[in-house]
Amino acid sequence: MQITDLLGQLGGFQSIARELGISESQAASGAAALAPAILGGFKKQVQSHPDGLGGLGSLLGQLGGGALLENVLNTQPTDLSSGNNVLGQIFGSKDVSRTVAQNAASQTGMDVGLLKKMLPMVAMLVTGYMSKSGAGSAAPTSAGGGLGTLLGGLLGGGGAGAGAGVGLGSLIDLDGDGNPLDDILRMAGKATQ
Repeated sequence: MQITDLLGQLGGFQSIARELGISESQAASGAAALAPAILGGFKKQVQSHPDGLGGLGSLLGQLGGGALLENVLNTQPTDLSSGNNVLGQIFGSKDVSRTVAQNAASQTGMDVGLLKKMLPMVAMLVTGYMSKSGAGSAAPTSAGGGLGTLLGGLLGGGGAGAGAGVGLGSLIDLDGDGNPLDDILRMAGKATQ
């Protein structure tokens, strides 16, 4: 199952639609275009962290953990500063966030300004979901493995199964490495490596 399906089942699109005054289908479309880059940012964090997946678990907690998901899903206005903190951590600059939104706009035909508003909310949903999924592992020592499996599956890497993760990573994964973020950065001339 793709991350966007999971977020939709949790009520994420309904919350985004309500807060931004758009339809649920627009929220789903925008989230589907933004989520691969967010997941790609987390994948880069795992690859660059000395503790790998163990570092991801602690990073998710530092960013706000499962509370980020609840912040978006509750009926109060979302505190976007938490989402902007997530984006700052995984993308490193506002330029990257702008590029991600522009890329999503070119994919969906949606207004780039709307996607810029949606980006921190989707980042919060993804971060909160990954945090809750990792925390739900059977044993504390398997939390990293659970996150690794989740992250790999959501990006379309590894594992067969009924289309688990297929499509999300490949939406804009030009070089087939399972991480669309580097392709977005390269298209914008901002590749970090």
